Amino acid sequence: MTTTNFSTAILVDQSPSEVFNAINNPRGWWSEEIEGNTSNLNDEFEYHYEDVHRCKMKLIEVVPNQKVVWKVLENYFSFTKDKSEWKDNLIIFEISKKGDKTELRFTQEGLVPEYECFDICQNAWSTYIQKSLFDLITTGKGQPNGRSNAKSDYSTIILVDQTPHEVFNAVNNVRAWWQGEVEGNTEKLNDEFTYQMEDIHYSKQKLTEVIPDKLVVWLVTDSNLNFVSNKVEWTGTKIIFEISEINNKTQLRFTHQGLVPEFECYDDCSNAWGMLIQQSLFSLITTGKGKKVF
Repeated sequence: MTTTNFSTAILVDQSPSEVFNAINNPRGWWSEEIEGNTSNLNDEFEYHYEDVHRCKMKLIEVVPNQKVVWKVLENYFSFTKDKSEWKDNLIIFEISKKGDKTELRFTQEGLVPEYECFDICQNAWSTYIQKSLFDLITTGKGQPNGRSNAKSDYSTIILVDQTPHEVFNAVNNVRAWWQGEVEGNTEKLNDEFTYQMEDIHYSKQKLTEVIPDKLVVWLVTDSNLNFVSNKVEWTGTKIIFEISEINNKTQLRFTHQGLVPEFECYDDCSNAWGMLIQQSLFSLITTGKGKKVF
Protein backbone atom coordinates (compact mmCIF):
# COMPACT_ATOMS: atom_id res chain seq x y z
CA MET A 1 0.00 0.00 0.00
CA THR A 2 1.39 3.38 -1.01
CA THR A 3 1.82 5.73 1.93
CA THR A 4 1.15 9.44 1.62
CA ASN A 5 2.81 10.48 4.87
CA PHE A 6 5.52 13.08 4.37
CA SER A 7 8.98 11.52 4.43
CA THR A 8 12.50 12.61 3.53
CA ALA A 9 15.98 11.16 4.00
CA ILE A 10 19.59 12.26 4.28
CA LEU A 11 22.82 10.26 3.92
CA VAL A 12 25.91 11.22 5.92
CA ASP A 13 29.42 9.95 6.66
CA GLN A 14 28.93 10.17 10.43
CA SER A 15 28.11 7.20 12.66
CA PRO A 16 24.60 6.17 13.80
CA SER A 17 25.55 7.35 17.30
CA GLU A 18 26.42 10.84 16.03
CA VAL A 19 23.16 11.02 14.05
CA PHE A 20 21.17 9.84 17.07
CA ASN A 21 22.76 12.48 19.31
CA ALA A 22 22.07 15.22 16.78
CA ILE A 23 18.38 14.25 16.50
CA ASN A 24 18.06 14.46 20.27
CA ASN A 25 19.42 18.01 20.21
CA PRO A 26 16.46 19.73 18.48
CA ARG A 27 17.60 23.08 19.90
CA GLY A 28 20.61 22.67 17.64
CA TRP A 29 18.63 22.17 14.42
CA TRP A 30 14.90 22.97 14.93
CA SER A 31 14.52 25.85 17.37
CA GLU A 32 16.44 27.49 20.19
CA GLU A 33 13.07 28.15 21.84
CA ILE A 34 12.35 24.51 22.69
CA GLU A 35 11.49 24.08 26.37
CA GLY A 36 11.79 20.75 28.17
CA ASN A 37 13.81 17.55 27.89
CA THR A 38 14.38 16.01 24.46
CA SER A 39 16.55 12.88 24.87
CA ASN A 40 14.94 10.15 26.97
CA LEU A 41 11.84 7.96 26.79
CA ASN A 42 8.75 9.82 28.07
CA ASP A 43 10.49 13.21 27.95
CA GLU A 44 8.14 16.03 26.91
CA PHE A 45 9.04 19.34 25.30
CA GLU A 46 7.33 22.34 23.74
CA TYR A 47 8.16 24.04 20.43
CA HIS A 48 7.20 27.64 19.69
CA TYR A 49 7.59 29.76 16.55
CA GLU A 50 6.38 33.33 17.04
CA ASP A 51 2.57 33.41 16.87
CA VAL A 52 2.49 30.96 13.95
CA HIS A 53 3.07 27.51 15.43
CA ARG A 54 3.13 25.88 18.87
CA CYS A 55 3.26 22.18 19.69
CA LYS A 56 4.01 19.78 22.52
CA MET A 57 5.91 16.53 21.90
CA LYS A 58 6.43 13.34 23.91
CA LEU A 59 9.20 10.82 23.22
CA ILE A 60 7.33 7.51 23.03
CA GLU A 61 10.08 5.36 21.51
CA VAL A 62 13.84 5.70 21.90
CA VAL A 63 16.16 2.99 20.55
CA PRO A 64 19.74 4.26 20.86
CA ASN A 65 21.41 4.78 17.48
CA GLN A 66 18.40 3.33 15.64
CA LYS A 67 15.11 5.13 16.20
CA VAL A 68 13.38 8.06 17.90
CA VAL A 69 9.63 8.69 17.84
CA TRP A 70 7.84 11.83 19.03
CA LYS A 71 4.08 11.94 19.53
CA VAL A 72 2.38 15.30 19.03
CA LEU A 73 0.32 15.81 22.18
CA GLU A 74 -0.85 19.34 21.39
CA ASN A 75 -0.65 21.60 18.35
CA TYR A 76 -1.66 25.09 17.28
CA PHE A 77 -1.35 26.72 13.84
CA SER A 78 -2.40 30.30 13.24
CA PHE A 79 -2.80 29.78 9.48
CA THR A 80 -5.17 26.78 9.17
CA LYS A 81 -8.86 26.32 9.82
CA ASP A 82 -8.16 23.25 11.95
CA LYS A 83 -5.66 24.79 14.34
CA SER A 84 -4.69 21.39 15.79
CA GLU A 85 -3.95 19.54 12.52
CA TRP A 86 -0.77 17.84 13.80
CA LYS A 87 -2.35 16.50 17.00
CA ASP A 88 -1.66 12.75 17.54
CA ASN A 89 0.76 12.58 14.58
CA LEU A 90 3.98 10.61 15.06
CA ILE A 91 7.31 12.15 14.08
CA ILE A 92 9.73 9.32 13.36
CA PHE A 93 13.51 9.32 12.95
CA GLU A 94 14.93 6.01 11.68
CA ILE A 95 18.68 5.47 11.52
CA SER A 96 20.33 2.72 9.47
CA LYS A 97 23.67 1.87 7.88
CA LYS A 98 23.91 2.12 4.08
CA GLY A 99 27.28 0.72 3.13
CA ASP A 100 29.85 2.93 4.81
CA LYS A 101 27.32 5.77 5.32
CA THR A 102 24.44 6.39 7.71
CA GLU A 103 20.92 7.08 6.48
CA LEU A 104 18.44 9.07 8.49
CA ARG A 105 14.85 8.72 7.34
CA PHE A 106 12.39 11.27 8.72
CA THR A 107 8.65 10.58 8.53
CA GLN A 108 5.70 12.48 9.95
CA GLU A 109 3.02 9.83 10.20
CA GLY A 110 -0.26 11.67 9.69
CA LEU A 111 1.10 14.61 7.69
CA VAL A 112 -0.75 13.86 4.45
CA PRO A 113 -1.69 15.93 1.36
CA GLU A 114 -5.24 16.30 2.67
CA TYR A 115 -3.93 18.52 5.48
CA GLU A 116 -4.35 22.25 4.85
CA CYS A 117 -0.83 22.74 6.22
CA PHE A 118 0.74 20.02 4.03
CA ASP A 119 2.61 22.24 1.55
CA ILE A 120 3.87 24.59 4.26
CA CYS A 121 4.83 21.81 6.65
CA GLN A 122 6.61 19.60 4.12
CA ASN A 123 8.62 22.61 2.93
CA ALA A 124 9.56 23.51 6.49
CA TRP A 125 10.54 19.96 7.41
CA SER A 126 12.58 19.62 4.21
CA THR A 127 14.57 22.69 5.22
CA TYR A 128 15.04 21.58 8.82
CA ILE A 129 16.06 18.01 7.92
CA GLN A 130 17.90 18.45 4.61
CA LYS A 131 19.74 21.60 5.63
CA SER A 132 19.75 22.33 9.36
CA LEU A 133 19.92 18.81 10.82
CA PHE A 134 22.23 17.73 7.99
CA ASP A 135 24.56 20.60 8.89
CA LEU A 136 24.40 19.80 12.61
CA ILE A 137 25.38 16.19 11.92
CA THR A 138 28.11 16.94 9.37
CA THR A 139 29.60 20.20 10.69
CA GLY A 140 28.45 20.39 14.31
CA LYS A 141 26.37 23.51 13.70
CA GLY A 142 22.74 23.59 12.52
CA GLN A 143 20.54 26.51 11.56
CA PRO A 144 17.66 26.42 14.07
CA ASN A 145 15.09 29.16 14.54
CA GLY A 146 16.54 31.73 16.91
CA ARG A 147 14.87 33.00 20.02
CA SER A 148 12.09 35.48 19.35
CA ASN A 149 13.03 39.11 19.60
CA ALA A 150 10.47 41.81 20.29
CA LYS A 151 11.79 43.56 17.20
CA SER A 152 11.97 40.49 14.95
CA ASP A 153 10.87 41.06 11.38
CA TYR A 154 8.36 38.66 9.86
CA SER A 155 10.09 35.96 7.82
CA THR A 156 9.21 32.64 6.22
CA ILE A 157 10.94 30.08 3.97
CA ILE A 158 10.00 27.75 1.13
CA LEU A 159 12.13 25.01 -0.45
CA VAL A 160 11.51 23.86 -4.04
CA ASP A 161 13.00 21.64 -6.75
CA GLN A 162 12.97 24.44 -9.33
CA THR A 163 16.08 26.47 -10.22
CA PRO A 164 17.00 29.83 -8.67
CA HIS A 165 16.22 31.38 -12.07
CA GLU A 166 12.69 29.95 -12.05
CA VAL A 167 12.14 31.16 -8.48
CA PHE A 168 13.44 34.63 -9.37
CA ASN A 169 11.08 34.86 -12.35
CA ALA A 170 8.12 33.77 -10.24
CA VAL A 171 8.88 36.37 -7.55
CA ASN A 172 8.91 39.07 -10.22
CA ASN A 173 5.59 37.89 -11.66
CA VAL A 174 3.78 39.60 -8.82
CA ARG A 175 0.35 39.62 -10.47
CA ALA A 176 0.39 35.82 -10.60
CA TRP A 177 0.75 35.25 -6.84
CA TRP A 178 -0.15 38.42 -4.86
CA GLN A 179 -3.93 38.55 -4.85
CA GLY A 180 -5.29 42.00 -5.57
CA GLU A 181 -4.75 44.63 -8.26
CA VAL A 182 -1.14 45.31 -9.25
CA GLU A 183 -0.37 48.28 -11.49
CA GLY A 184 3.07 49.14 -12.86
CA ASN A 185 6.30 47.31 -13.61
CA THR A 186 7.59 44.67 -11.19
CA GLU A 187 10.86 43.27 -12.58
CA LYS A 188 13.71 45.74 -12.94
CA LEU A 189 15.73 47.99 -10.66
CA ASN A 190 13.82 51.22 -9.88
CA ASP A 191 10.53 49.82 -11.24
CA GLU A 192 7.54 51.00 -9.19
CA PHE A 193 4.14 49.37 -8.77
CA THR A 194 1.04 49.76 -6.66
CA TYR A 195 -0.98 47.06 -4.91
CA GLN A 196 -4.67 47.41 -4.06
CA MET A 197 -6.91 44.92 -2.25
CA GLU A 198 -10.43 46.32 -2.43
CA ASP A 199 -10.61 49.23 0.03
CA ILE A 200 -8.64 47.32 2.66
CA HIS A 201 -5.02 47.72 1.60
CA TYR A 202 -3.07 50.01 -0.70
CA SER A 203 0.70 50.17 -1.00
CA LYS A 204 3.31 51.42 -3.45
CA GLN A 205 6.58 49.52 -3.91
CA LYS A 206 9.89 50.43 -5.55
CA LEU A 207 12.47 47.81 -6.54
CA THR A 208 15.64 49.02 -4.82
CA GLU A 209 17.79 45.89 -5.25
CA VAL A 210 17.64 43.29 -8.02
CA ILE A 211 20.32 40.62 -8.31
CA PRO A 212 19.19 38.05 -10.89
CA ASP A 213 18.47 34.63 -9.36
CA LYS A 214 19.61 35.81 -5.90
CA LEU A 215 17.83 38.82 -4.44
CA VAL A 216 14.85 41.16 -4.91
CA VAL A 217 14.08 44.03 -2.52
CA TRP A 218 11.01 46.27 -2.58
CA LEU A 219 10.86 49.49 -0.59
CA VAL A 220 7.33 50.43 0.44
CA THR A 221 7.17 54.13 -0.42
CA ASP A 222 3.47 54.65 0.40
CA SER A 223 0.73 52.67 2.15
CA ASN A 224 -2.82 52.87 3.43
CA LEU A 225 -4.21 50.09 5.62
CA ASN A 226 -7.81 50.85 6.51
CA PHE A 227 -8.04 48.31 9.37
CA VAL A 228 -5.44 49.84 11.72
CA SER A 229 -5.10 53.15 13.53
CA ASN A 230 -1.81 54.04 11.84
CA LYS A 231 -2.81 53.72 8.19
CA VAL A 232 0.79 54.06 6.94
CA GLU A 233 2.36 51.31 9.06
CA TRP A 234 4.00 49.70 6.03
CA THR A 235 5.56 52.91 4.68
CA GLY A 236 9.35 52.72 4.86
CA THR A 237 9.45 48.95 5.37
CA LYS A 238 11.27 46.62 2.98
CA ILE A 239 10.03 43.38 1.41
CA ILE A 240 12.96 41.05 0.73
CA PHE A 241 13.22 37.85 -1.34
CA GLU A 242 16.53 35.96 -0.87
CA ILE A 243 17.22 32.98 -3.16
CA SER A 244 19.89 30.36 -2.49
CA GLU A 245 20.74 26.75 -3.38
CA ILE A 246 20.64 24.12 -0.62
CA ASN A 247 21.31 20.40 -1.16
CA ASN A 248 20.17 20.43 -4.80
CA LYS A 249 17.06 22.45 -3.95
CA THR A 250 16.31 26.16 -4.06
CA GLN A 251 15.42 28.05 -0.91
CA LEU A 252 13.44 31.27 -0.97
CA ARG A 253 13.58 33.27 2.24
CA PHE A 254 10.92 35.99 2.43
CA THR A 255 11.33 38.79 4.97
CA HIS A 256 9.17 41.84 5.52
CA GLN A 257 11.75 44.04 7.23
CA GLY A 258 9.93 46.38 9.58
CA LEU A 259 6.84 44.21 9.96
CA VAL A 260 7.29 43.51 13.67
CA PRO A 261 4.97 42.26 16.44
CA GLU A 262 4.55 45.82 17.72
CA PHE A 263 2.64 46.71 14.53
CA GLU A 264 -1.13 46.71 14.92
CA CYS A 265 -1.37 44.93 11.56
CA TYR A 266 1.22 42.29 12.46
CA ASP A 267 -1.12 39.33 13.04
CA ASP A 268 -3.22 39.96 9.94
CA CYS A 269 -0.26 40.83 7.73
CA SER A 270 1.99 37.97 8.85
CA ASN A 271 -0.86 35.48 8.37
CA ALA A 272 -1.56 36.88 4.90
CA TRP A 273 2.11 36.78 3.90
CA GLY A 274 2.37 33.21 5.21
CA MET A 275 -0.45 32.06 2.94
CA LEU A 276 0.74 34.09 -0.05
CA ILE A 277 4.33 32.84 0.12
CA GLN A 278 3.81 29.28 1.36
CA GLN A 279 0.79 28.56 -0.83
CA SER A 280 0.34 31.01 -3.72
CA LEU A 281 3.96 31.77 -4.62
CA PHE A 282 4.96 28.17 -3.87
CA SER A 283 2.24 26.97 -6.26
CA LEU A 284 3.34 29.44 -8.96
CA ILE A 285 6.93 28.19 -8.70
CA THR A 286 6.10 24.49 -8.64
CA THR A 287 3.06 24.30 -10.95
CA GLY A 288 3.18 27.50 -13.00
CA LYS A 289 -0.01 28.84 -11.44
CA GLY A 290 -0.56 30.83 -8.26
CA LYS A 291 -3.14 29.75 -5.71
CA LYS A 292 -6.07 31.74 -4.38
CA VAL A 293 -5.66 31.80 -0.62
CA PHE A 294 -8.23 34.39 0.49
